[in-house]
Amino acid sequence: MDSDNLTTPSAARVPRDGYDLPVYGIANGQFYNLHVPALTCIFLGLFTVIGVLVASFRLQSYRTFFSWSKSERFVVYLALCDGLFNIAHSMDHLHIIITRNHVYPKELCQFYGFMLTEFITAQNLMVNVVAFNAFILIYFRKNVEFGKYDWRLLLYTFGTPFVAASIAAALGTLGTNGAFCYFDGVKGELANIFFTTVPLLLILSINIVLYCLTWHRIHDEAVRLQDSLGKDARMIRASHKAARTMSLFVAAFFVQWWAMALYGIWQLVAEVPQTLFQFVTTFSNIGGILNGIVYIIIRRRKLMGPKESSGSREDIVSQDSGKGTLNSICNTVDMVSFKKTEEF
Repeated sequence: MDSDNLTTPSAARVPRDGYDLPVYGIANGQFYNLHVPALTCIFLGLFTVIGVLVASFRLQSYRTFFSWSKSERFVVYLALCDGLFNIAHSMDHLHIIITRNHVYPKELCQFYGFMLTEFITAQNLMVNVVAFNAFILIYFRKNVEFGKYDWRLLLYTFGTPFVAASIAAALGTLGTNGAFCYFDGVKGELANIFFTTVPLLLILSINIVLYCLTWHRIHDEAVRLQDSLGKDARMIRASHKAARTMSLFVAAFFVQWWAMALYGIWQLVAEVPQTLFQFVTTFSNIGGILNGIVYIIIRRRKLMGPKESSGSREDIVSQDSGKGTLNSICNTVDMVSFKKTEEF
């Protein structure tokens, strides 16, 4: 009897899933310090996403969407990821802050977790594609083709996380972690490592390496071509311009996810400081704002682009004038290649 009395309370304290964990922040008074900044960032990001989408489709027709430049299409895709992420995550945080309890029913929390898994991973994969695109453009002078209606890109970036999230849901690893709905804080610990920590660290590392290599080549070629003219120089400069545009997405990605990557490493070896957890809930929710900044920079560059492009073409044509029909044909081919490079 005494033995039973000693072991039963201990066994009862062993959490079976995330719902047996305390709601984060209530015991130490940090409840609102977590959820209020998170909701502020989420709603600012959501409003920015709406502004970006409205501006994008007001300036250009949705009917010609797949003829837009790659950077403009990437802005829309990432805005959709951020927007849907923000909607699901805002409902999650609002539910918790209103009830001061976990999200019920459990199936609703699992749905929020599924949405976060889908759109966080989709964004990670898409920015990784952008980083590879910039690298290939600078080192091999090739533009990666995504297929008609970008089907290859969309299947990879949205299809892959959908399959992964479905597997996670089927295994019962989605749920509450005490702070919000994502991977269950008890049953989903291992899944969180393999679905979030490892992929995020891998993608972040690859993006940083590709980013550094791309900018190193751009710097070297810019110095070499500083006083150069002609078709080759103009083509390379156009590639540099396109790669710089792509690099904006990579830089924004780093700002948004550095804290979560550090959090993933830290939790494997020690208890995570509360300050770092606050950084995670802040920076991971500003994706919409960062995407809006990237959009503004791209629009400004596009508005300034026609003058530069016109001047570049006039220089190329003037250098080849009077050299015969063959050179005219070659010049026309070069103009097409130049235009394709500029279209990013």
